[in-house]
Amino acid sequence: MKLSSMNRFLLLLTVLLASYQVSAGIDGFDVLPITAYTIAFGVILVAALLIFILGIEVLDAPIVVILSTIIPLSLAVGLVWQHLASWRTSYLVFAIIGFLAVTLTRSIQMPSRLPVIVLAITHGIAGMTIFLLPIFIAAQGETKPLFALVGLGGALIGVVGLLLSFLKTGKPLVSRETIMKLFPALLLLTTALFVAGFKLG
Repeated sequence: MKLSSMNRFLLLLTVLLASYQVSAGIDGFDVLPITAYTIAFGVILVAALLIFILGIEVLDAPIVVILSTIIPLSLAVGLVWQHLASWRTSYLVFAIIGFLAVTLTRSIQMPSRLPVIVLAITHGIAGMTIFLLPIFIAAQGETKPLFALVGLGGALIGVVGLLLSFLKTGKPLVSRETIMKLFPALLLLTTALFVAGFKLG
């Protein structure tokens, strides 16, 4: 499917937003959150660039499922490390095990349901963390109210990640054509919500 001019423009905006967040939007944090956020936005940047250069068909590559797991896991680790000190080590261990489990189940032949279950658990926990934690701490007054935008971005990226993941399993929740058409806009909106939340929160 050929990228429309509008989708190319949306991808370019995504690259610019992710580049800004990597270079200037995450200053002042501890080392681990900075590293985690840099990885997450770096993957978003690279993904948008690859789609812009190679076309939307790059989403068909097998590695997409693994890459789509790095983003929510990295963001979730950064948020937990900043705002839930007592859960830091436990959550970091979960993220490492979750990523390795997704990588393993996507790299070798497994019973058909196991990769889906592993993916759903990993994405589900990371996605709920990114969705609920920013909204909760913003409601508690620990951050400015607009930090809740990070939570909205988390909800959206969780949906996008699951759509891509189920597409790769051959059991898409939405048709492939619809996902491909909407993906650049969804990626831009997700990135914009993250950047706005971190900047204004």
